[in-house]
Amino acid sequence: MSVLDQFRLDGRVAIVTGASSGLGVAFAEVLADAGADLVLGARRVDRLDETRQKVEALGGRCVAVATDVSDAAQCKRLVDTAVSELGRVDILVNNAGVGYATPAHKEDPGNFNDILQINLVGAWFMAQAFGQACIDAGHGGSIVNVSSVLGISGSEIPQVAYSASKAGMLGMTRDLAMQWGGRRGIRVNALAPSFFDSELTGPLLATEVGREKVLARTPMGRVGEVSELAGPLLLLASDAGSYINGITLAVDGGWSLH
Repeated sequence: MSVLDQFRLDGRVAIVTGASSGLGVAFAEVLADAGADLVLGARRVDRLDETRQKVEALGGRCVAVATDVSDAAQCKRLVDTAVSELGRVDILVNNAGVGYATPAHKEDPGNFNDILQINLVGAWFMAQAFGQACIDAGHGGSIVNVSSVLGISGSEIPQVAYSASKAGMLGMTRDLAMQWGGRRGIRVNALAPSFFDSELTGPLLATEVGREKVLARTPMGRVGEVSELAGPLLLLASDAGSYINGITLAVDGGWSLH
């Protein structure tokens, strides 16, 4: 096997949550381009179907399932559908997430809980269902939790609920890596992007003040291109990263150096 062949995902089935927009769409296309078949989950069914068509255009099989990750039963249904429709599960990209900027003293408790329920608890529901499916099938797998540099390092942008949820994902990543990375063979790692021009960060980057704050904090002096997440994702998802377990890989232009 050549070095580049280690990044191939032929014959594997990957689940991507939050696959109706932004990074989720890009992640699905990257995995499909590397040879994986895809199972997509998100709440917006019409947008999810658009992603399914993009994946199929790359030659892969694809199943789209309306999924609210804050509901454990829907998460299990997504994983069960992957097994029943495509035969197995090998990769989980825990990408579903929401967030907004607001001063902490004005944070609504209900909104705070909603963000944690989707970003953190939803990721746990998905990881649990995926891990159980791999254990039942007797094979390993790879979980990539999509966290954020705001889970590692502070920011002048007030996002306490989002930051707390993403920091929680890193703790969950470490614990699951300890539990499953050995005899279970399920590697668990996290990606921590900084600010990429996506649907979630678009409103902030569209403002002069917001963009200036991001650029002032980034040693490379620019926001990330979505394509710059493809290599890191494939490293963690594929055999190229077979000895990588429990890490947080920051893709941030140097943001977390502060």
